[in-house]
Amino acid sequence: MARIFIVDDSPTEIHVLTAMLEKSGHEVESADNAESGIEQITAKQPDLILMDVVMPGMNGFQATRALTKAPETTKIPIIIVTTKDQETDKMWGLRQGAKDYITKPVDETVLNDKLNALL
Repeated sequence: MARIFIVDDSPTEIHVLTAMLEKSGHEVESADNAESGIEQITAKQPDLILMDVVMPGMNGFQATRALTKAPETTKIPIIIVTTKDQETDKMWGLRQGAKDYITKPVDETVLNDKLNALL
């Protein structure tokens, strides 16, 4: 299956998403902030990234933009996973380079469908 990297400042969200992904056979790694996430993603080259938006320091929109603009990570698809559920947030996330957008709490079926479409 796929190697998926989660960037989220909530240990609970990382735990919940990891459990869903591992149940489907994926290999999961994570970072609790965008700066560390970008560094690890660049080094490890996962198959897909799940990116939170609201984090201290650099937010997920900024991290998504940085990852999609960097030659080393531009081809890695990013799904934004956030509590921000306004249509303007979704449009902004996609404009930053994300391939899809999921609002929390994450529905496992929705997550798997979106992963299958991108992997």
